[in-house]
Amino acid sequence: MEFRHLRYFLMLAEELHFGRAAQRLSISQPPLSLNIQQLEASVGAQLFNRNSRGVQLTAAGLAFVPAARALLAQAGAAAREARDVAEGQSGQLHIGFAGTMLYCGLPQIMSRFQASHPRLRLVLRELSSTEQLSELLRDRLDVGFVHTPRVPPGFEHILVASQPLVACLPASHPLAGAASLGLNALSGQDLVVVSRTVSPDYHERILLLCEQAGWMPPVVHELRHWLSVVSLVSQGLGVALVPQALQQSALAGAVFVPLREVDVRYDTRCLWRSDRDQTALGDFVQAVQAGLVGD
Repeated sequence: MEFRHLRYFLMLAEELHFGRAAQRLSISQPPLSLNIQQLEASVGAQLFNRNSRGVQLTAAGLAFVPAARALLAQAGAAAREARDVAEGQSGQLHIGFAGTMLYCGLPQIMSRFQASHPRLRLVLRELSSTEQLSELLRDRLDVGFVHTPRVPPGFEHILVASQPLVACLPASHPLAGAASLGLNALSGQDLVVVSRTVSPDYHERILLLCEQAGWMPPVVHELRHWLSVVSLVSQGLGVALVPQALQQSALAGAVFVPLREVDVRYDTRCLWRSDRDQTALGDFVQAVQAGLVGD
């Protein structure tokens, strides 16, 4: 059974006349008769009665009409869906991001992109940079926003944000009102830092900065999320060095002070596979390039 057979059947069922049905199908009458015979053989039942009075649907033919219409409608919908996916207007796009991207323009990019691709489903997953790299390599993400310079082979990337680290202090801290400070001013205080397993690059760089400033924290609290770091500091349980964008979190009890003589930047890269043939992904990368500008 072919979709052509179904179209011919439904036209003949509507006209109940081989000549008129063939004319509407822009074919001659013999091919129409042959296709109806082929369909009946495939179905295993006679669908039309043909006699001197004309053409009539059999009981089997009457029962087959709604099924044939449903099959053609389903085929048409499948074809439209395939075209829409190929054109980037439908389907799914799996996007990984680290929490700080919520303060670096990602919500605005998502909103604008969704407005131009309303039937494309965006699936967001908040993951650490390490987790995103693993998921990208396994093709479980289409694109990721990572905070690491480690770009695996076979991936393309664009730098979408670059921000300084700032000191995060409890509001009650003696230096909370300072215009800026050097790292040595925090010497001897407990440090709250993002976990090594979550962000190994920045975990190590922050500890190295402290060491270079002669500051060996007596206690190091390791947390999974930057917002958790700020939250713990706001409770007076230590100090931290965090990306500047976290000032927008506006967590009560935490203040942010610029650092002097610290040239470490917290970089965000948009990362995707070079060989991924996906129109929606290309459209999304263009939206990222248009919507985010490095500091």
